This record gives sequence, structure tokens and C-alpha cells, in this order.
Amino acid sequence: MDRNSVIGLLLIGAIMVAFTVMNQPDREALEKEKKEQAIKDSIEAVKKSENTAAAAILPNSPDSGISAESFSSRLGAFASAGLGNSEDFVLENESVKITISSKGGVPKQIELKKFQTWEKQTLNLFEADSSRFSFSLPAQNANIETDALYFEKNNQSTNNKLILACHVDSMHSFQYSYELQPEGYNFSFKADFKNLGNLISQDVKALPLNIHYTGMRQEKNVQNERNNTTIYYRDLQEGDVDKLSPLESSTEQVEKSLEWIAFKEQFFTLALIADNGIESGANLSTATPATGDAYTKSMEAELRLLTSAGNSTVSLNFFSGPTQYNLLKDQGHDLHNLIPLGWGIFGWVNKLIVIPAFKFLGKFNLGYGLVILLLTIYIKLILLAFQYRSYLSQAKMRVLKPEIDEINKQYEGGDAMQKQQAVMGLYREAGVNPLGGCLPMIFQIPVLFAMFSFFPAAIELRQKGFLWADDLSTYDSIIDLPFEVPFYGDHVSLFALLMTISTILYTRMNNQLSAGSSEMMPGLKWMMYIMPVIFLFVLNSYAAGLNYYYFLANIITFAQQFAFRKFVDDKKIHEKIQQKKNQPKKASKSSFQQRLEEMAKAKQAGKK
Repeated sequence: MDRNSVIGLLLIGAIMVAFTVMNQPDREALEKEKKEQAIKDSIEAVKKSENTAAAAILPNSPDSGISAESFSSRLGAFASAGLGNSEDFVLENESVKITISSKGGVPKQIELKKFQTWEKQTLNLFEADSSRFSFSLPAQNANIETDALYFEKNNQSTNNKLILACHVDSMHSFQYSYELQPEGYNFSFKADFKNLGNLISQDVKALPLNIHYTGMRQEKNVQNERNNTTIYYRDLQEGDVDKLSPLESSTEQVEKSLEWIAFKEQFFTLALIADNGIESGANLSTATPATGDAYTKSMEAELRLLTSAGNSTVSLNFFSGPTQYNLLKDQGHDLHNLIPLGWGIFGWVNKLIVIPAFKFLGKFNLGYGLVILLLTIYIKLILLAFQYRSYLSQAKMRVLKPEIDEINKQYEGGDAMQKQQAVMGLYREAGVNPLGGCLPMIFQIPVLFAMFSFFPAAIELRQKGFLWADDLSTYDSIIDLPFEVPFYGDHVSLFALLMTISTILYTRMNNQLSAGSSEMMPGLKWMMYIMPVIFLFVLNSYAAGLNYYYFLANIITFAQQFAFRKFVDDKKIHEKIQQKKNQPKKASKSSFQQRLEEMAKAKQAGKK
């Protein structure tokens, strides 16, 4: 392992540290956001109570304090539809259970039946107590919020189809239709306002829809869950998928038409796809709750849904289920881009190599501890040729070490450029590439970063245990600390410790193997040992599956290095190098060598 290889490794480590640090939340900014959000939550609570009190409490209730006249003035011609009794209707299949309330005619609760929270409780993706879904009808005097009105079940409803009608008066009504697919997590929604006549504006081309979605805590690591919760959306014209920053509270007005928006949590998503599109100017915002860990983020969307041929009818298709790559890909509309698999080549490594292999291995019900082991072996086999070339280059540099030392003595205290030119001449005669040990390792960087993105996003690992880890999708803990260590956490991850120890041992082994090839500066040697300790702090709260993979990769690398040492003979390499040096020299030189010689000549000319 020569100096160039060490520098290459340091650059790789610097990139990893920079990548990780850039993806860590700013603690001071989060605290500031919490204080600001506390004020915002108080203001929003007051506004909400003012806007919905009339519809929430019947005017003839002794506790309402609201007169019938005031109630009527708020709802106008819709006042009679604001009175009624709340009733629940259920649409259900093997995967999802949707409870729809007669008040507002919208989902009251969406339960994912195949999943549980980290506390083994029922997993509800949407709850009316903390979320809101309401059209804002442009009536004559004021906008009417539909979540304040009552609906009745239509006789045409079936087991998987629900039709609700809101009767404004004897002549005017509007209708909601829900249809749940027999399998999976999809259901359709249609709102038909054609029969309202002149009660709403006749020239409505886009109907306002207000959504308040509060993400409920589902995972053990609530901070990591918050860092993966935000609003995604897709451009209707260009098809680009974008999102609000998940690491901070954000507000954005999207100045382009949209095909869909999605309220994406770490492992679950509620996405709504508009058949006719969403008008430009959508207002989107996210905010972290000021206190408590019961909720991850509150997300707001003020949309204007384009109507079908201008007839006051809108159609939506909902996906309410797990954020699993193959499942989302089957949905179409690029919903699979909700999963952060890494940008550029890192994402392609995951899509083309890692995910297909992971899916194939998962079919055999081997347990995900064994699946990760087999996946690691598969990846290491793909990289085997690169690692062998790197080891072979180190061996060549090792056998040339005595001759390089002679050159160093010859030019000691002399011209550094001439010494470098002499060293490059030796490499050229021996047919050795000084960068041969670094370049193969660079090809491993995409896999390294791909895994860094893949494991924290793999829902297949959620609540799947292995050894002492009860959930490979989050951190494992063998000791829960009574305090929090800055940048480390309040627990001790054994997989992170094993990863760090194996990395230090691997570094020591490499230093021993390269001891005869180059003299590494003491500072660089210490840096090689400090880097794994830094990663220990970074990865202590990351997915146990990720640390387990890195640990296995190190163990397999040990085995490969010992195999290389057994089959690669330094004496034979030295003999081949000497034979190469004795062969007739070609007149051609590499461009790199030519530049070195030109620089040396220019420097000598300058001195003269």
C-alpha cells in the first residue's frame, strides 16, 4: 500500500465524512425551528378552533355558545348540511382498512393491517384527530369547508365501494365516491359537485383542496424518522420528482403544474395522484412539532385540483402503503423515486445491482441476517477483480522499494523534480503503474455509498431481527446510556463497534503489508486509525443492517487478502519486473511521463 494508495483512501474517507456531515441535521437550527413552531402551532390552533367550532358543535347544544343565526351565517345555504350525526363506514381488504366518517365524508383513519409501530401497536397512516382533508367550495358569500358538512351513505354502495351524498337542500347536493382495490394499498376518490348549481361559482376550473397531514411516530429512532419525512411532488409537464428539504422546516410555492404529491415518511407514504393534474401555485410546507415525540412532522398542502372538462368534478387515486421500491415501481408515475437511493451513479448501483439481488435472496425466507451475508459475498465477488489488481499493484511497489530507496539516496538534497523523473523512469522500465493501487479502489466508492443509502431505506429490514438486533432497519443497542454523548448518542451499538474494530484491524494489516513498499508519514498512519473512530460516532445511530454489512465486508476482505498473499509470490513478481526492464525499450512514453519530463526540462532551463 504505497503513499498514493493512502492518499486515495484518505480522499475516500473525506468524501464519506463530508457526505455524512452534510446529511446530519443542524442541532441549533432544529432547536430554533422548535421554538418558532411552538408559536406557529398556537396560532394555528386558535385559527382552527375559530373556523371549525360552528361545525363541530351543534348550535342547539347547551355548551355550544353559538346561536343558530351565527351558525347559519357561517355556512350560508349549506347550514342544513352542517347538522347531523357522525357515523363511520369501513372499506377493507387484506392490506388496508379505511374508516370514513360521515362528517366531512373523508377518511377518519387509514390502518395498514400488515404492519405495526415500533411499540407493536396498530399502525395508522392517517388519523382525523391530527390530520385534515377538505375542499374549499367557492360559495357566494364565503368559501365553505366541506369537512364541516355531513354526508349520508348511498344505497348503491358495495363492499369495496362507498358513495356518500351531502344534501344541501331538496334540490342541491354533491357526492363523494370511494373504491378500494381488492388487493393492495390503492383506492380511488371522486368528488362530483355538478348538482350544486348556482350555490358555487359556475366558472370553476380548479377546486381548492386543503390537506393537513401529521406524521405519527412509527419507528424507534424518531430523529432519523423525521429526517426522512417530507413532501414529494412530480412535475406534470417534465416529469421531474422533487421534494421539500427533509432536514428543516420548509415552505414552498411550486410554480408549475403537478401530477401528484406524496406525504412520505421513513417507511410509509400517502400519495395522491390527480387524474387531471394540480394547478400551478401549490403551497407546500413542513414543520417539526415543537415538543414531544408522538409526531414526526406536520405537513400542509394547499392545492387547486383541475376539474374534468370544467364540470366541477375531480378524480384522485390514492396510494397508502409501505415505501417499498418494487411496489412503488409497479404503481408507475415514478413513485419509486420517493426512496432516497442516492444520486447519480450511486442510485444506479442500487437499482441495477443491489435491489435485484436483495429481492432475489429475500424470496427464499432465509432470514435477513443470512440475506445480508449472501448479498455481501455477491458484492465482494463483483469487486474481486478490482481488489486483486490493487493488491498486485501493492506487491509490485513492494518489490521495487529497494531500488526506489537507492534513487532517493542518489538525489538526496538534490533536485526533487529530477528525482521524481528518475522514479517514473524506473516505473516505466518495470511496467508498473504507481496509481495501480488507487484506481481499483475508486471503483468501489459507488458501492460504498450505494449501501449507505440502501440499508436505511430498505423497509424489508423493518422489525426483522438478527442476533442481538431486534430491528435491522434501525440501530441496535447492547447498552442504553443514562445520558447522551454529543455526536454519539445515548446507546452503544455493537454492530457499529464490530465494524470499527474490524476496520482498524484491516488498516493495521494493510500497513503491515505495505511496510516494505513505502514509508508512510506518521501523521498519515495516525489518520488511518482515526477515521474508523470517526465513523463509529457517525454510524452508531444508523441502521444495524448497514453496520452489519460493513463488518461482513471487512471480514471477507481479510479472507481475500490472505488468499492473495498465498497465491501472489513477490519473488516471481520481482523476476518478471527484471525481465521487463531487460526488454528493448519502446520509444513511446505516456502523456503523464512526457509532462513530467517537460516540467523538469522547463525547470532546468529556468535555472540556467
